[in-house]
Amino acid sequence: MPPAPDAGSDAGSEAVPLGSYVESWNPGPVTDHDPLHAEPVAALSAVLDLPDTVADVGDPLPPLWHWLHFLNWPAQRDLGADGHPRNGHFLPPVPDRQRMFAGGRCEIAEPLRLGEPAERTSTLVSVTAKHGRTGELLFVTERRTFRQRGRIRLVEEQDVVYRSGRGAARHPSGLDGSAAPESGDPWRLPLRPDPALLFRVSALTANAHRIHYDAPYCREEEGYPGPVVHGPLLALLMYELPRRHAPARRVRGLSYRLRTPVFAGERLVACGTPSDGRATMRVATHRDGEHATAEATFA
Repeated sequence: MPPAPDAGSDAGSEAVPLGSYVESWNPGPVTDHDPLHAEPVAALSAVLDLPDTVADVGDPLPPLWHWLHFLNWPAQRDLGADGHPRNGHFLPPVPDRQRMFAGGRCEIAEPLRLGEPAERTSTLVSVTAKHGRTGELLFVTERRTFRQRGRIRLVEEQDVVYRSGRGAARHPSGLDGSAAPESGDPWRLPLRPDPALLFRVSALTANAHRIHYDAPYCREEEGYPGPVVHGPLLALLMYELPRRHAPARRVRGLSYRLRTPVFAGERLVACGTPSDGRATMRVATHRDGEHATAEATFA
């Protein structure tokens, strides 16, 4: 999913307000289970070139790496033209629905442990219609509570934005893969994601959205200059910073916001600055110093 646009100035109203489509929409909670096998963690470690990473039973999952688990694989016939599922329990009944990942929060009482069966209960928290700079938007917040051995290990909320039809967002017409972002932050993690990396991340997260691997579709249908770097990948990169630079500190709470897209071939850097008991992070390119922002608090 691409990052969501900001909700800012009123850009006019739709003929049918989005809120009217969800007035009676109130999906109930859903509970899923996952054995938390170690193989997906080892696979993502390879994608991110983490040296000598061994994922053993009982190892703690790094922050947000639970996104490799509890995956949903709908039948191919149930996908839309953009690769997203046409229907889903927490997908609002909006016509010509477009989905964007805006951000989220997570409180970690204890890290999830590999190889221990886990339970996830998902609930709808809120649905709010707003007018943004690119038209009317529907903000949906979902809460996920994860348990192992009967104990709550972490509670996560995700904010997803929906629109009806295409927006009027502007994107660069071309990309400069040689320009590197500047950063004086003490924590830095540079990356130049290419289509192969994006393809592997899509496979590991069961994300069939064509904007992440189909370049002609990106240009001709979505108006992007190339494949879009996954918003969740930007979040994962930011939380790699405390894991690599402050491995003795355990992340207790985190929040992140995804603002503007990064494209395959661009040079990006996840950078961060620690302070007393917390750290602030961001993802920058030469075009934008804050494609994504995040905070972490330590136990």
